Amino acid sequence: MYRFLLSRQWVILTLVALLLTPTMIRLGFWQLHRHDHRQALNKVINDSLAAQPVAVESLTSVGGAVAHGDIYRRVTAKGHFDTAHELVVRRRTSTDDQVGYHVLTPFVLDNGRTLLVNRGWIASPASQTAFPKIPAPAQGDITVTGRLMQDETTAASGIKNVKGLPDRQIMLISSKQIGTLLRDAGDTSAKEVLGGYIELTSPAPKGGSPELIPSPKEDTSWIGLGDINLPYAIQWWLFAAGVPVGWVILVRREARERAKAAEETNKEPAPAAA
Repeated sequence: MYRFLLSRQWVILTLVALLLTPTMIRLGFWQLHRHDHRQALNKVINDSLAAQPVAVESLTSVGGAVAHGDIYRRVTAKGHFDTAHELVVRRRTSTDDQVGYHVLTPFVLDNGRTLLVNRGWIASPASQTAFPKIPAPAQGDITVTGRLMQDETTAASGIKNVKGLPDRQIMLISSKQIGTLLRDAGDTSAKEVLGGYIELTSPAPKGGSPELIPSPKEDTSWIGLGDINLPYAIQWWLFAAGVPVGWVILVRREARERAKAAEETNKEPAPAAA
């Protein structure tokens, strides 16, 4: 009855089903891992934002790396901005999805070390090669507060680190690479650059520009991201379960149709003898 399963059509269909089922199971686990990662990240972010600010050098060091558990932690630093060696980070979006730049300004601490400060977003000028006009930060010795961030990488951000950009323009915020750029530009204070960078939260810019980067709690693109992956995981597993069930249903229907056709053939009267 089931010899039709050896036909070319059914062999192909069976192989496809055998391939689809484990693939969908793996996709379900991939979504589950994304869910778990997002939940863990959300916990780190919530804990960091709820904690009291601490001195930046208590969580990072020269040439060091920011620990995963310290990202978004509020930190403070005392010193002054070095606008002469300011950089802009290309292809960054504002809260209303306009493409522009992030303004990265070295902040020289009282002990001479340099902290990279992302002062926020500005719109792109008409010329993509000219350095944009950037509103000046607060002058003199001040205390800044910001959210501590890890150095950006292509693997984590998906942003390609393009070379050959116009002067003082970069794609990724990497303290080691930027330290080299600053030293090549003659910035003697860049000999000791702290690992990572901060997203400025205070003091607020005069006139609202650069536009401060919103907290993850204020960023609507983060809302619900920790919850959508779990339904996707369940959906993939339901699909995986549906493939063999569907295969069985198709096989049984084909067997019934073939049996019925064979029965009708047997019932046909034999042709009359001449």
